[in-house]
Amino acid sequence: MAKGVVGKTVDNLGEYLKEQRTASKLSLRQLSEVAGVSNPYLSQIERGLRKPSADVLQQIAKALRISAEQLYIRAGILSPEDGLGGSVELAVLADPGLTERQKQSLLDVYASFLAINAAESGEGES
Repeated sequence: MAKGVVGKTVDNLGEYLKEQRTASKLSLRQLSEVAGVSNPYLSQIERGLRKPSADVLQQIAKALRISAEQLYIRAGILSPEDGLGGSVELAVLADPGLTERQKQSLLDVYASFLAINAAESGEGES
């Protein structure tokens, strides 16, 4: 069965979530109750069939008592190379006053600005 757009990053995320859930000695049903995420949806995330939103990842991280940032990196929302620069992304993702679509739009614009600046600084060095 082809996974299409969801891809390898979500597989890695699903495997990681399952490992963390197992290490926490929680069943899928228990984690879904604590995180406030439906059992079938959580199962699809673990199997790599769904890519969860930043809000859902935050709920899961809180329930598992792990870093939401780590989940964002595994989901491909943040880059591990961001280092301290990731604080902008984290601030956007943590803002409860924004919708998921608004958060993603802001992150896309921010990433495009970084890419433009990197390309311009690369041209000046030649």
